[in-house]
Amino acid sequence: MGENKDRMLAGKWYLPDDEELAADTHRRFELCAAYNANGGAAPADRATILGELLGSLGKDVRIRPPFQCDYGYHISIGDRTFVNFNAVFLDAAPITIGADVQIGPGVQLLTPTHEMDTERRRAGWERAAPITIGDNVWLGGGVIVCPGVAIGANTVVGAGSVVTRDLPPGVLAVGNPARVVRALSP
Repeated sequence: MGENKDRMLAGKWYLPDDEELAADTHRRFELCAAYNANGGAAPADRATILGELLGSLGKDVRIRPPFQCDYGYHISIGDRTFVNFNAVFLDAAPITIGADVQIGPGVQLLTPTHEMDTERRRAGWERAAPITIGDNVWLGGGVIVCPGVAIGANTVVGAGSVVTRDLPPGVLAVGNPARVVRALSP
């Protein structure tokens, strides 16, 4: 593995435009294009493409195209999870999604972050932190989950919310930034 990819996987500052990461991006581009172009294809054919694209794919996962990601191989999705149209999963760090998760249209899971120093940002430096979504979570349409966030099992995040910090299990969270408004009954 190259130095930049090693740094990326370790959560350190890296430059995303080196040759190895560019090859990974090209692979992802081709697989996402094939998946998105085959939206009407048989489920088995679409599952085959997802199996090549993603790091781990549970049983009976449904992802409605179009779907976009950075690399794909850092994404793990549990059984019976549903991802609606226009999902964007930027997986410079691992994205782990549990079983029975419902992801609304236009949801963004964003692991990368950019340098605050203007010169380093201009040079393209970034780093990434993992995102973890527990079992039976529902992310409403347009939810954005920021780098390094974990969302506990059985939590619901209201449409349009921006999740900037961890959410506990079994709560309803809404807003920008998302805040817990109440516990949910088991």
